[in-house]
Amino acid sequence: MSNLPPGFREPSVEGEFEEYYLNMGPQHPSTHGALRLVIRLTGETIIEVVPHLGYIHRGMEKQAENLGYTQYIMMSDRQDYLTAIQNNLGVCLALEKGAGIGVPERAEYIRVIMTELGRIASHLVFYACYGGDLGGQTVLLYGFKEREMIHDIFEEVTGQRLTTNFFRPGGSRMDVPDTFIPRVKAFLAHLEKTLPDYDRLLTKNIALVERSVGVGKLTKEQALAYGCSGPVARASGVNYDVRKNDPYSIYSSLDFNVPVMYNGDCYDRYLIRWQEMYESIKIIKQCIEKFPAGPYRSKEKPNFKLPAGSFYAASETAKGLYGTYVVSTGGANPYRIHTRSPSFSNVSAVNAMAKGEKISDLVTILASIDPVIPEIDR
Repeated sequence: MSNLPPGFREPSVEGEFEEYYLNMGPQHPSTHGALRLVIRLTGETIIEVVPHLGYIHRGMEKQAENLGYTQYIMMSDRQDYLTAIQNNLGVCLALEKGAGIGVPERAEYIRVIMTELGRIASHLVFYACYGGDLGGQTVLLYGFKEREMIHDIFEEVTGQRLTTNFFRPGGSRMDVPDTFIPRVKAFLAHLEKTLPDYDRLLTKNIALVERSVGVGKLTKEQALAYGCSGPVARASGVNYDVRKNDPYSIYSSLDFNVPVMYNGDCYDRYLIRWQEMYESIKIIKQCIEKFPAGPYRSKEKPNFKLPAGSFYAASETAKGLYGTYVVSTGGANPYRIHTRSPSFSNVSAVNAMAKGEKISDLVTILASIDPVIPEIDR
């Protein structure tokens, strides 16, 4: 009987390779959560990487069966906590589709401003952690500074800094305060002055360039085969963003670009997120200019039933395509709610990225994917 870990094969020819196995995780500072990577090595060269998931599985889909539809929204906060506000919107889009609920114009603008601020906050954490994983602890501190300013805005609007639980079918829990727009304006002015300094600090840093350029390549065909989305797919030449290709909310009326690169390496995955922050700033500025008066939520009951059937909606979080699939039997609780999380598919491609690289490169590769493990282990 083979003693190999699950997923590995025996040598096909005697003496084919001399190798050993190494566990990275499930508790490791570079795995960004409780993720176990079983690595097959020859010397320091990676032959194969098999991700092992499920260490913090919480049974969210099972819990959903005993929750009302609006109660489930707060569960989405606990998936990718860095994109909590965007996850909230993804769930609401599916519920609105099923219940036929409309959204007032003001509510749509609130949604886009808040989710784009969340995108910037998530990418700032990526910037901080990517630099930190490559040895730049100064970058780790800098990236969190502006991210905390965004969370100060979130706290004023939602009462929470991280797990916002803010959006509801038809709009949001409450309206934004009068200080919201001036505060967002002031933050954007500050961020636009700060980002060039951060760019100079890390983007051309020799440590980042030498450890990222040409490392962890993923072809366009591989990205599509693994179902990758978001910055991981767009860095490999996949020109797809739900906000452009299947627009929701008011994105079809906004002017913004979708950055796409074609090398598919760690450096392109870094640059994609960097450019996306500037596009989010552009989107928020347009929303501020057109920010309308009016109701922040259509008049809907706090709890409601969906008609029998299945409903699906997709949105674009900072990590990629976030899909929510709802099955209803007509009762007050869902029969099932399933989440299509971007990090699950993106992490599944780590073996394709890592083959032939050195073990030290695996830290860079995983950081370039920017996974949040609770989003995978739901």
